[in-house]
Amino acid sequence: MHSAPAGRPSRPTRRAMLGTIAGVAAAGVAGGFAWDHLGHGGNGGDDHGGTAADGTGTGSNARRNGKHTFERLSAPDRTVVRAADGGTLATFTDGARTAVLTGPARTFSEPRTTEAKVTTDAWVRVLPHPWQRGMEQSAWFKGWFGKALADTSPDVFAVAFEYSSAGARDKHNARGVRYAGTAHFGPRNSKVNNPLDFAYHDEQSDFYDYLGIPWTFPDGTRVQPEQARYGDVDCSGFQRLVWGYRMGIPLHNTNAQGTGLPRRAFAIAAYGPGRPVIPHTGRQQATDLGLLQPGDLVFFAIIKDRPDFIDHCGMYMGLDDQGRHRFYSSRSAANGPTLGDLSGRSLLDGTDFYARGFRAARRL
Repeated sequence: MHSAPAGRPSRPTRRAMLGTIAGVAAAGVAGGFAWDHLGHGGNGGDDHGGTAADGTGTGSNARRNGKHTFERLSAPDRTVVRAADGGTLATFTDGARTAVLTGPARTFSEPRTTEAKVTTDAWVRVLPHPWQRGMEQSAWFKGWFGKALADTSPDVFAVAFEYSSAGARDKHNARGVRYAGTAHFGPRNSKVNNPLDFAYHDEQSDFYDYLGIPWTFPDGTRVQPEQARYGDVDCSGFQRLVWGYRMGIPLHNTNAQGTGLPRRAFAIAAYGPGRPVIPHTGRQQATDLGLLQPGDLVFFAIIKDRPDFIDHCGMYMGLDDQGRHRFYSSRSAANGPTLGDLSGRSLLDGTDFYARGFRAARRL
């Protein structure tokens, strides 16, 4: 019986992680506007002295190991760790477990669906506890932080790309459960004939459908996977697979308030753990993109006759190589997780389909 993330596989090796990423840059820029806005970006790849093809850094070691200071910022309330030269080493947001640390630059791409690439030195980690002001003085943090800065094991981004529709490699744990490998969105919807329609593949595939195993939630609810949905995961199910099953954030089985990630996109936006970064205010496109940081969950209203109802979610990755705000989500047209542009560009800015539907963001 699988009832908690304790049943997850052992941590993949660095070589395995890099194999899931379409490319690794020799040098790169910061991952997004908000990351730059915090004072992290301006020097591009020169800020870190270069990155080898295996993802290991060189010039960044001195910055990580030297003196650093902690600065408090607001909107949202957060603690930023600065290196001696003023560059950002990490950001911790009050009430959230998401931590973003500076590390070797990596490039994520998906040539099958887009020419765009995202090169980022943001590494998204999950804290053992939600961040609180002054937590940098705690014993657990002092032991954790130094190790985390030097850690190049798979972070949230690397884990998420282990399911890429571009053709990720299958991985099995000791129990024979395929816990990673190309994910599809869902079974073919016989009522829709256009493969570029966002309803061409059926929704309702959760993380346990992808895994093909029964699951018991903390409230005692036990669910069975549907055989026809094995290897499938819809947009919110994909976030539950990555953040819940793989990264250890609690999950629950309803769309009401509760501990952990609820099932549907609208419920995660309203009741999910962490804190809202861009609140859902109705029918208007969210445009305050400077509030975002890599790893934030982003939410969309994409049903034509319900412009105020959130029905899609993804993960913000930062700026792509064209300076556009790009996200990663499980979608029908690509039939699985994608940062591509089939049936709508994976962009938050501008006037494309998903940008027009962008409504809210949450930092887990």
